[in-house]
Amino acid sequence: MRAILAIDQGTTNSKAVLVSERGTILARGSAAVGIAYPEPGFVEQDPKRLWASVLEAIAACLAACPEANIEAIALSNQRESVTIWDGETGEPLGPVLSWQCRRTAPDCERLIAAGLTARVMELTGLPLDPMFPGAKMRWLMERAPKNRPLRLGTIDAWLIHCLTGGRTHACDAANAARSQLFDLKKQVWSDELCTLFGVNKDVLPDVRDSSGAFGVTKGVPGLADGIPVASAIGDSHAALFSHGAFRPGDGKVTFGTGSSVMRTLPAYVAPDKGITTTVAWRLKGEPVFAFEGNILVSAASLPWMAGILGLADVAELCDLAATAEPGGPGFVPAFVGLGAPYWDTASRALFSQINFSTSRAQMARAVTDSIAFQVHDVVAAMRAQADSATGRLFVDGGPSRNRFLMQCVADLLGQPVIQRDAAEASALGAAYLAGLAIGFWNTLDEIATLAEDGTAIAPHNGDQAARLALWQDAVTRATHRPEAVKPLSLLPESF
Repeated sequence: MRAILAIDQGTTNSKAVLVSERGTILARGSAAVGIAYPEPGFVEQDPKRLWASVLEAIAACLAACPEANIEAIALSNQRESVTIWDGETGEPLGPVLSWQCRRTAPDCERLIAAGLTARVMELTGLPLDPMFPGAKMRWLMERAPKNRPLRLGTIDAWLIHCLTGGRTHACDAANAARSQLFDLKKQVWSDELCTLFGVNKDVLPDVRDSSGAFGVTKGVPGLADGIPVASAIGDSHAALFSHGAFRPGDGKVTFGTGSSVMRTLPAYVAPDKGITTTVAWRLKGEPVFAFEGNILVSAASLPWMAGILGLADVAELCDLAATAEPGGPGFVPAFVGLGAPYWDTASRALFSQINFSTSRAQMARAVTDSIAFQVHDVVAAMRAQADSATGRLFVDGGPSRNRFLMQCVADLLGQPVIQRDAAEASALGAAYLAGLAIGFWNTLDEIATLAEDGTAIAPHNGDQAARLALWQDAVTRATHRPEAVKPLSLLPESF
């Protein structure tokens, strides 16, 4: 049975999925990855534990389908997280600094104060924010032992090193595009950016297409030597690819700890209005660009609120929220600041307009609604910047399977969202890219036919203007710089 082994290395779990030539999932395996918080704002992981979790996931997956003949390895990974290691021994020389980590906020503030925001945005499509790796890479380099053969990179580069027995130091263009050291237009590591952030370009990985040659396996427990590693891509990009969102204007929202809203573009468009421009994927040397809005906290607020209200789980929280009419208190989940389109590190979470009549159901509804409001703000910013035709909008990630949550999103956006049973969207996208490289599939049209149609959730009419006004008031209260909050709306001017 021919199969591709897709590894999806995420923030909290590593997954392994076997994918057949028909694009179906044959087996799954997963393992937890721990997260440490050594100081307020510091979020890190152990590189060795991360790799061990990948091996555990692979073992569980292969045990469920021992007859599979693995012809390629595919990688998707948590983005904007970085680590450093010895290129000869493979010994980690520092932790994995998570995309959630805010330890480099002072460094970013100094660059902002120096007036460098516009130049960094011009070259990278990314704002100066501690979420992105540029300043984190410098932090790791400054603390690494001297006179060692350093390798520095995003998580795909670390996994490729481990899979190939240290023989390949490479990443894909989509991951490089999230590093804040990559020139989007030239598709190369930027000398200017490396100097600005204080990173030695010589220790960075080789940048390759998302589908292609990343070396072959060597010394990986449970896997034969010589299996090609045929794709690498960031998890959010992989999910977009898995949906067959190949037409300009097509997009998706991945719901998880945070959320990523992406929309493909016909060509490069400079970022503006609080969103970013990124490489969705690169094939045969040609990048496909996309708008993206990164929401720092979305579904992560649900178990938090369920615990406060004494509820058993998130499903019970959503059921309670569904009993409340919209329009109660506002809630802004700025636990680690606000991401797109506001990018305010100093914002903090808050409830607004609570009174003695506020009920538990209304509090639950405020938290669930905050997920949809944040998606609305990002989509509104995208439409304000590029008015090209809006295509299909897919949703994936665990929360996307909750009909109530996705109905709220559709209502606020005023457009259908396509709900798919695609729990492994990132793994599938990586597998499709690897399949292109080894001839499982030959064209994007062929891959597009592999995805199921899904369920389109149409928007309901309602007084969305009043709901948005309540949300925007809450955001203004939460932000550290309320004068910088310029709410956008998807509603017609006549509302």
